[in-house]
Parts: sequence; C-alpha cells; structure tokens
Amino acid sequence: MWPAPGRRLDWRAGSEVGMVEGAETDFSRKMSYADYLGLDRLLAAQNPRSGQHDEMLFIVIHQVQELWLKLMAHELDLAMAHLRADDLAPAFKAMARISRIQRQLVEAWDVLTTLTPHDYLAFRESLGASSGFQSWQYRLIEYRLGSREGFMMRPHAHRPEIMATLRAAFEAPSLYDEALRLLHRRGLPVPAAVVARDVQAAHVADPAVEAAWARVYRDAAAHFDLYELAEELVDLEDAFQTWRFRHMRTVERIIGHRAGTGGSAGVSYLKGVLERRFFPELWSVRTSL
Repeated sequence: MWPAPGRRLDWRAGSEVGMVEGAETDFSRKMSYADYLGLDRLLAAQNPRSGQHDEMLFIVIHQVQELWLKLMAHELDLAMAHLRADDLAPAFKAMARISRIQRQLVEAWDVLTTLTPHDYLAFRESLGASSGFQSWQYRLIEYRLGSREGFMMRPHAHRPEIMATLRAAFEAPSLYDEALRLLHRRGLPVPAAVVARDVQAAHVADPAVEAAWARVYRDAAAHFDLYELAEELVDLEDAFQTWRFRHMRTVERIIGHRAGTGGSAGVSYLKGVLERRFFPELWSVRTSL
C-alpha cells in the first residue's frame, strides 16, 4: 500500500508513519519529545555494575515499578483529598486509575520471571545491601493505605526529606480512615471512637464498622455512592494483594527461601503480609450479608 499524499512510508517497519510534510524537524531552539520527557536523564539511569547481561532487566523492571508507584501515590493524594471534601466522583476516577496501575505492576513480575536463579546469582553481589524493602515510595503507599509499621522508615534515616514525607503519611489519616469518616458524616453508625482514634495506630477490625458497611450494601440504592466507594476500595486492595502475591512467587521462583539482599527475610516476610488487610470490614461483611 502506498502512503497517502504528504506522508512517507517507513520501509524498516513496512508501514506508514505520521511524518507529515512541513512538520517540525529542527529542535535546536524548541522543546522536543525527548526534552519534555527528560529522556536523556531517564535513559542514562540504568547502570549495571556486574557486566552480566541480565542485570539490565533487573534494573529496568524495578525502575519502571518505581515510576508506577510515583503515579499511584499521586492518584492516592487526589482520591483522599476528594473523600475529605465529600466529592466522590473524582475520587472514584483516581481509585480506578490506581487499580489499573496495579495491573501494570503485576505484569512487571511476569517479565522478571524470565530471570532464572543462575541469571540472578551471576550479578546478585552487585546489589550490595540494596533491597526492594527499601523502596520509600512503596512504604509511602502502604502508609496511606493504613499500614503502621513505623520501623520500616529506618532505612531512610539518612535522607531527612524522605523521612519527613514518610512520617507525614504515617501520622495522617489513611485512605480507609477518610472513608470511615465519610460514612460517619453521612450518619451511618461508625462509632465516634473509631473516627477519633489515634491514626498512628493500625486500624483494628470493629463489628460496628462492619455493621455500617452492611447497611450500605443492604440498601445500595439509598447509599449508592458509598456502595461504589466500598467496591472501589475492595478492587484496590484485591489488586494490591495480587501484586504482593506475584512478588512473593517471583522471589520464591528466583531465590527460593534464602535471605534477601540487605538482610531482608525474603519469601517468609512476603508470605506473612498476604494475611494482612487494609480494609478488614469490607471483607468480613461479605460473610454477614
């Protein structure tokens, strides 16, 4: 097929590409695609240390995940702000986007599973004391979702600006706290003690909170936006747990049950967190409905 007038054929790909005659080609004084995205810095950030071919895969996968985590934290900020304002539609959009981001995070593990134990052990020593447990963006997201493991901030003590960000999230209401406060403002029977609790402590499942969610589910027509909120939260946690599971299985597939780099417990720790819930009453209520 010949290209349309004003277009050219890319013979390497065998397909038409969108280089319209007269399109800008001189970027010596204008911002280009690479300039806008900072591609020079981004593509110079992969620096394998071992000389082993597969180390590049390991670096790229983790850098890509950190970029997705950055966007996920960005969307969580928006969702929580709109819950506080009782403006649920933008919060739902942000939470739906987070769930789709999590699908990308899960898929990243599938790519990493092409790394065999032999491949990984060939460059493992090059990692030194670095470990995925030291991802401050992952920790930030966990804190915003309700995790309250303060000791997980310790690896960042040498970075005051990161510590300040983590501590602020640790000391602030979580996404679930904001959801429960919203239910309370709407007149649902969330106890005042739950709403006013110390948010630096992890939320503990409460039968009264489960009863409040049960009322939302049993009369979804009257509380439809709260019903939708409940399901958005369940989607988010379900996707997060899927990511955790794939992380655990990928680590087990590559290093088995040996200790992780940086002194981490590896698979045993990852299996343990699979039992933890951020929004426990949204799961227990399904049995009582």
